Amino acid sequence: MKLVVVSAGLSVPSSTRLLADRLAGAVQRHASVDVEVVELRDLAVEIAHHFTNGFPGRRLAAALEAVTAADALIVVTPVFSASYSGLFKSFFDVLDPDALVGKPVLVAATGGSARHSLVLEHALRPLFSHLRAVVVPTAVYAASEDWGAQGLPERIDRAAGELAALMTGLSTPSSPSRPARADQDEVTVVPFADRLAALAAR
Repeated sequence: MKLVVVSAGLSVPSSTRLLADRLAGAVQRHASVDVEVVELRDLAVEIAHHFTNGFPGRRLAAALEAVTAADALIVVTPVFSASYSGLFKSFFDVLDPDALVGKPVLVAATGGSARHSLVLEHALRPLFSHLRAVVVPTAVYAASEDWGAQGLPERIDRAAGELAALMTGLSTPSSPSRPARADQDEVTVVPFADRLAALAAR
């Protein structure tokens, strides 16, 4: 199985890339996957050119093809102005709109303050839901103070386990499969009009 990691970190070294690598490593502990990393920093010029001429450069085309062919994605962005970075959004803007349909995606972000952690729910999760990806329940945010602190390794492992479960076709730890009801075929559906008539007759 192929796992593609999309990292939108800009600096070298980058806490965004560090989080991406830790998430990928955790997934590899849960499942046998091949990992490919797409560094958006190296594709910034080609992404901009794609907007103006409509054609991807060689490296951007390879990155788009890798994401499209992947069995699952890990996507990590730094937080700028309380949302994902422009570079991060631009990459997914040039991706084919149907490329992520049904694809498992683990979303993550880094920032200087824990106050930005809601970016996962108000920006990243809606973006990938719009692209019809299957976003794992646990998203991971790492503020500056989280590195080396309790909690982050556990969140990384939980999210990685959920992604690995989706990749291997298992139910996620937080969403165990439910046994079928014995009387599932015996359920009687009462039309709404009949229910109203019964109420009126009382």
